[in-house]
Parts: sequence; structure tokens; C-alpha cells
Amino acid sequence: MSRALMMSIAAVERDTGLSKDTLRIWEKRYGFPLPTRDTQGERCYPMEQVERLRVIKRLLDVGHRPGRVVNLPPDDLQTLADRSADAQGQPPRAGRGRQVGPSERAPDAAPLPPARLGFAAPSLPERWVDDALARVDQHDVAGLKRLLAQAVPTLGLARFITDACAPLLQAMGEGWLRGRFQVPQEHWVSQCLQQSLHAAIHALPPTDPAQAPRVLLSTFPGEPHALGLLMVEGWLTLQGAQVINLGAQTPTADLIEACEHHQADVVALSFSASAPAHLVQEALPTFRSRLPARVAVWAGGRNPLLARRAPAGVLVLDDLNSLSRAVHAWHDARVAPGDGSRA
Repeated sequence: MSRALMMSIAAVERDTGLSKDTLRIWEKRYGFPLPTRDTQGERCYPMEQVERLRVIKRLLDVGHRPGRVVNLPPDDLQTLADRSADAQGQPPRAGRGRQVGPSERAPDAAPLPPARLGFAAPSLPERWVDDALARVDQHDVAGLKRLLAQAVPTLGLARFITDACAPLLQAMGEGWLRGRFQVPQEHWVSQCLQQSLHAAIHALPPTDPAQAPRVLLSTFPGEPHALGLLMVEGWLTLQGAQVINLGAQTPTADLIEACEHHQADVVALSFSASAPAHLVQEALPTFRSRLPARVAVWAGGRNPLLARRAPAGVLVLDDLNSLSRAVHAWHDARVAPGDGSRA
């Protein structure tokens, strides 16, 4: 990507378990984290800082004090994390801890995972994918589930999506083309990923409905791929959206009815590379014309027709970064400055 992935302060709060007050106080007291500001003046954090915050949070959970760890250089922080992991000698419990206040430590602390808590060395995703593919080769469903269960708390949901789900799916697709994997293997891998994503998404604290865009998520009939919807649901939830995931292949009439019922602000649709051309060229513009003007339509996925022939009134999103920017733009347009209410 040409621009670094950024996360809002609300997304960082949900991802790390560190409260907004904690992040602001550390910024003033320790000079870290160092957010930028979006067009509305809200704090935004690059992924490198979020990864460092995850490590700091886990160190706090096992008894370290903020003043001794927040200002540590990344290498020293990782060394301390590795030592703490060795001292704990056991894997972490699943799930996220509660939020930690400015001068508070979680009493029910989860032990540190055994390696690379937040700083992913360039080879980490590749090694993880290779290990996962070996489980698929061996038809080891339980083994893959264990890998996924370890990856979610280690990476956090955002990087689980970008560094685990996405590369594993790409490798599975390449393996299928080469004859390495068969359709049944693709199906159970997809089910394992969906289960992990469901659990991780449901473990997130709820968003504030008064400040969150309500996003209806689905695909048109003829587009059966549901796993991508879950990845988008997770990413949108981290960005502070209130997501209603209808699953794949929702008839357009039902989509319109659901949009009215839920008073959706956005309908987000996914189009895979193999989606029939008429879904982009005909069904999408027709659907846009049948919705009220106040409802935004976002379209994403790997279908090349989206970039070449984007219908009028449809925002085409080509990656997760553009999805994040779309949520921020919604806030810029709909939320009055200094006010959490809808404009």
C-alpha cells in the first residue's frame, strides 16, 4: 500500500484494551504514542505504534509499570517481552482483557504468549502460513484451529486479518491452482477461519451507536464468498462502525428492506474476481438507484470491473486503508465538530 494503515483512537482502544484516557496521558507524559490527526482533528495511530502498544499492554498485564516500559525502544521492549514470556512458561488465555485506566493494572492478567507479541518480523507471517499450509496438507483440522487460536491473541484482530487470514487465503488459492489442495480442504479451511473471526469480533467491546455509522454488509446473489465479508466486518468494527452482516447472496429487495429496517447509513458490498460481470455492470447501478440518496454504497473486492467501470454514486474501495478512510470521511461529513451526535 502506498499509505500506512492508520487506526483511530477508538479502534486502538478496542484492539489493545488500553483506554483512550490512558493513550492521551501517555502521549503527554511519555511522548508515546505519537498520533497524527485526521481532518476532524481526531487522533490516528500507525500500525507500528499499535503493535508496540499491544506489547506494552501485555507487559502491564504481568506486572510491569508504565513508567518502566512505555519509553523503551522497540528492540528493548521485545527483549523484555520475550523474557517475561519465558518466565511465565505458558500460553495466553483466549480473549481480550478489560480496558486499563491511566493508573490501573488489570488484576486478572493473561500471561504473555511465548514469542513475538506485537512486533512482527518480516518472516513471521511467511513462517506462520507455511506451518498452516502443512496442517492443510496433512488434513489436520485440529492443528490448524490451534494455530489460529494462538494467532488471534498474539497478533490482535487487525493483524490477524492482514497477516494471517489474507496471506493464508492467497496461498490456498495458489495451491488450488497448482493442484496441491482440493475443494474439501478449501471448505474446511474457510470454516476454521470464519470461526476464528467470529470469536474475535464477538470479543470486541460494543461500539457507541450514537457515533458509529451503521453499515449493512453483504453480497449480491451469484457472489457466494462470505469469508471476505467477515474480514471486512472485523476491520469495520475496529474502526468504530456498527456492522450488520447479512452474509452472502442477499436478494436486492431484501437488502433494501433491511437497509430501511436498520436505518443503515452505508451498504457495503463485496465483489470477488470471479463475480459475474452483470453484478457490477447492471445490478450494482440499479441497486444504487433504488436506495435513498442519504445511504452511501461502498463496493470492494478484487473484481477488476469495479476500478474500470465504477457506477455513479458508488464509492469503490480497493484495500483496507481505503475502508478506514471511508469510515473517517463518514464521520467528517455526518458528525459535527466537537459533538458526538449525528449531524
